[in-house]
Amino acid sequence: MSNILDADLIVIGAGHNGLVCAAYAARAGYKVLVCERREDIGGAVCTRTMFGGYRMDVGGSLHTLIRATPIIEDLELHRYGLEYLEVDPIFSAPFADGSVFHLYRDLEKTCESIATFSPRDAEAYRRFVIEWQPITEAIFRLFCRPPTLRNLGRYLLLPHHGFRRRRRIEMLRILMQSYGSFIDNNFHDPRLKGALAWWGAQSGPPPEERASAALFTWQSILHKIGAARPRGGSGMLTQALTRYIQDHGGVVQCGMPVRKVIISRGQATGIECTTNHRYSARAVVCNAHIWHLFNSLVEGDQVTSSFLQRVNSLPVANGFGMVVRCATSTLPHYPLNADENRETHRGLQLICPSVQYLNDAYSDYLRGEPSRQPAALVMTFSALDQSLAPPDKHTLFVWGQYYPYKLRTHRWADIATQESEKLLGIVERIAPGTRQAISNYYIQTPDRISDLHNMPRANVMHVDMSIDSMFLFRPLPELSCYATPLRGLFVANAGMHPGGGIFGAPGYNCSSLVCRYLSRSK
Repeated sequence: MSNILDADLIVIGAGHNGLVCAAYAARAGYKVLVCERREDIGGAVCTRTMFGGYRMDVGGSLHTLIRATPIIEDLELHRYGLEYLEVDPIFSAPFADGSVFHLYRDLEKTCESIATFSPRDAEAYRRFVIEWQPITEAIFRLFCRPPTLRNLGRYLLLPHHGFRRRRRIEMLRILMQSYGSFIDNNFHDPRLKGALAWWGAQSGPPPEERASAALFTWQSILHKIGAARPRGGSGMLTQALTRYIQDHGGVVQCGMPVRKVIISRGQATGIECTTNHRYSARAVVCNAHIWHLFNSLVEGDQVTSSFLQRVNSLPVANGFGMVVRCATSTLPHYPLNADENRETHRGLQLICPSVQYLNDAYSDYLRGEPSRQPAALVMTFSALDQSLAPPDKHTLFVWGQYYPYKLRTHRWADIATQESEKLLGIVERIAPGTRQAISNYYIQTPDRISDLHNMPRANVMHVDMSIDSMFLFRPLPELSCYATPLRGLFVANAGMHPGGGIFGAPGYNCSSLVCRYLSRSK
């Protein structure tokens, strides 16, 4: 390394959290270098062209959580090619008996839809949103700040939200329930309960996991922030972030795997790539998984054995989902009329007839087996965005749960095709003709998800979204505010507060700490 620094900040990995952190540092005037091992940017927010003109996401697809942050407006990403299309209804739940309900951004429209088959549940849902939305908004304000005790008290523990003390205590007790119990205690119709539980399961924990009710109560904020899709695919977000960084003097370099973080006297001073090239910086941010950072990129004698043991003991579940991404000539035709089918295709489609159905799928997973009857989440974004497929063609993504990364008796290479056919069969059962219309598909089993995104055990949340791994416990108390025991080395990934999904909050929060560090270390 020369005496002249190559960058103020080096970011390892071009996932969306790393790019958000890099963008804010570039905005503050710092010289930024982002190093990405793959030949494309975006990590798990990436879109590739396949099968002669189909735009396929290879990671996350629906954009909701990031809309609760200031990132899009702060960075004016619309100026860098990001055009959001509203997804409304956000999701629909079609059933084999011909009934369907839609969850819209508009609360009253949602309640009207639920009332078509359960007026009692429509009223219950309205009460739920009105009561829990203020609390959820406060929690999301906390999500956009480091999880210090002061911030926990300011945004989570102390606000009254107009409730009497006894009711606040009762609501805290409710949050200690499982989301399966919360749904069961508040709603009546089994079809509605099954769909709501399946939505709550998207972060991984099963319906009966204790203290998981917040994973469902957060749904109330959807009626404030809505959901969206970037025109051209999910990866248009990370493309826009890259253009922002470049426009502000930064460099985003693909095909540049990092071998190690260079540590000098307990301080990160740069990186070494697999090509043996070294790059110096005053700070380094790791966007890769926390295990990869401390087991591969940081030499073992740089941290204590007890710290490394705690890192390696983090709860990283044995995967939980797989997805099949299809090129198709038509979209699923549910047992609905033409207008209802068109409405349903505009949002996600939840196929899960009951809570018990979801619990049974999880039971198979606990045995180390793929679910015999998986719950399916169907995504038909080409109905909203015709740029995703050739004329008169469509894209169809089907995500299913639960699927273990490590199987008990099989290898994924041997059963990938049969499991993808089984998952597509769940859709075919309620929408006959779906399978016949598919011309090609790309299978992402847990092992393929892990390899592509460098995600240990294919856990897309990096670290489990359980109560003992949230807020100031995520991923460990000593790492919760994005700094590590090594000076100048920071972490911005889904394993950090507030967690996974297309959120950007870990990168946003980390950027504030990094910019303060760079300001002090000049």
